[in-house]
Amino acid sequence: MEKITLKVNGMSCGHCVNSIEGSVGKLAGVKSVNVHLKEGNVDVEFNPAEASLSKIKETIDDQGYDVE
Repeated sequence: MEKITLKVNGMSCGHCVNSIEGSVGKLAGVKSVNVHLKEGNVDVEFNPAEASLSKIKETIDDQGYDVE
């Protein structure tokens, strides 16, 4: 398993948290997703053999947020 912390802009409420945790959490190979709203960070633990970092970023971007 690999753990990453992504800087995500545009998150402002509980809906943002649910949207990101729900969409990223459904990806194959993703073990956990934790959104830290105040810090603007998203922690993701995933198996790189099943889920790519680019797919995780794309999924967050598709929800309308900007991933740095």
